Amino acid sequence: MGDIGFILLGFIVWGLISFGLILLLWGLWKKSWKSFLWSGIALLPTLFYIGGENWERLIALTPLIPFALAFYTKSAKIK
Repeated sequence: MGDIGFILLGFIVWGLISFGLILLLWGLWKKSWKSFLWSGIALLPTLFYIGGENWERLIALTPLIPFALAFYTKSAKIK
């Protein structure tokens, strides 16, 4: 019965990562800075991979991509 909490946490983390990737695709399609921003926030659980070995640490940089795209699209719409 103690493993159910671990499984639930896994579903939540993978649900956030899936939701973040869907929002990233939606933002690329609609060019919406808000979608990119929420995608970056949803992808923050990938920071758990920063403790990985070698190339697995690069996975922790994935939230930077939507944040950079949000900044770029927001600044492009201001001009």
